[in-house]
Amino acid sequence: MSRREKLLAEIRNNPKDVRYEDALKIAEWLGFSGRGGKGGHEARSRPGEAVGLNFQNRGGKIPAYQAKQLIAMIDKYEGEIGEDDGE
Repeated sequence: MSRREKLLAEIRNNPKDVRYEDALKIAEWLGFSGRGGKGGHEARSRPGEAVGLNFQNRGGKIPAYQAKQLIAMIDKYEGEIGEDDGE
């Protein structure tokens, strides 16, 4: 199992313990790019996707509801994630 596959499985299995940096990385893998944000907030959007992702950094983690939104996008776009390049 690749590092990406392990990370995606960990997020699905425990949405209450998702690292902020991992959420940003996965959003990028899924084709979401930065729209900015203030303070500990980061907004991400993807061309052609009506739903955006918004992450809050709360002690290095994101809230569970934001992780569940990320999981929904993983389920939708996981097939578009490229090969694991050792990230």
